Amino acid sequence: MYIKIDFNSDEALYLQLRNQIIIGIATSQYQEGDTLPSVRQLADTIGINMHTVNKAYSVLRQEGFVKVDRRRGAVIAIDIDKLQAMEELKKDMQVLLAKSRCKRISREEVHALIDEIYQNYDGNGGMK
Repeated sequence: MYIKIDFNSDEALYLQLRNQIIIGIATSQYQEGDTLPSVRQLADTIGINMHTVNKAYSVLRQEGFVKVDRRRGAVIAIDIDKLQAMEELKKDMQVLLAKSRCKRISREEVHALIDEIYQNYDGNGGMK
């Protein structure tokens, strides 16, 4: 498991970890049913507090990306339904688009950026 944490970032460490795992799922680095490292193991590997890893795993569980199995630990389990995911995406995008508009980024520029990002993914959820 490769996780890149920026200790100089203003973004909370648990969010960086969460985001890295979600990107790993989207790029097929992690597959449905894969077991994530234990909280202690990942904390030691990255050099962060176990509570930070636990919080990231908890958020991933709440968002439907991970389930917790008493025997196996945190397991990739994409069980969030599409309508709920669309509503969450819409909520997140409202703020991003408002920020973009304040910075005078045009609709065309936003669409081009989305297309650029999507081109990095193949039809199987992996990176090209």
